[in-house]
Amino acid sequence: MNLPMMWELPTEIKERFGERGAGKQRAMVADGHLLLVLHKAPHRDQPKRAVVFFWRKPSGEWETSGKGVGLPSLRKHLAAYGSAEEGFDAKYEHAKTAEDYFRILEEIPPLHHAAKNLHSTMQAAREGIPDDRDIIDLRDWAYDLERSLDLLYTDTKNALDFNIAKRAEEQTRLSQQSVQTAHRLNILAAIFFPLTAISSVFGMNLHSGLEGASTMVFWLVFIAGIGLGFATREWVLGLKVGPDWKRRG
Repeated sequence: MNLPMMWELPTEIKERFGERGAGKQRAMVADGHLLLVLHKAPHRDQPKRAVVFFWRKPSGEWETSGKGVGLPSLRKHLAAYGSAEEGFDAKYEHAKTAEDYFRILEEIPPLHHAAKNLHSTMQAAREGIPDDRDIIDLRDWAYDLERSLDLLYTDTKNALDFNIAKRAEEQTRLSQQSVQTAHRLNILAAIFFPLTAISSVFGMNLHSGLEGASTMVFWLVFIAGIGLGFATREWVLGLKVGPDWKRRG
């Protein structure tokens, strides 16, 4: 957007514009004139910033290149930043998953950056025209917007980090449960493995000489198998797999 042709600005201000457009947000003061180059509240999918000019004459009157009239239009400009910030606040309040927080962090930087430059511009305007109470109020408003967006960004990032850490902790807990379950199954297998092996041997269709033995022999073999199982268990638990492995009886 170019400066309105009917604006009678000092040459010193006009010569500060290049050929590629209005440029960044800034305040220019010369001979009692103040020109604000501001960007409208940006959106994530907006590739180019929309520029609007605000001109304060030495008499204190304001004009704007956008819609509206003078100073009220400048207040509406800042109010649009406030509305955008409230929209992100609502998204933050309803966010529950890591994806929700990540989407906010992905969308908020353009608005956050623009609000920071808006505050810097209004601070420069305050220093250029130090006696205008309206500019002081607008500068303070811009500061509140920048601070709110900065806090919102920080809170969202902390919430995302907490959500990720919580998920990682939950996965670690489930992994530990799986390891414990597998360990118990291995202990049961170690206890009954010798008995299973003995049963397999005596269950073969071969003559062992014990076909006609008494019931006592069966129980002796059973007890011996269980005994071998517990011995195997103690051997398994006694193995040192790593520095954190402790033998448990």
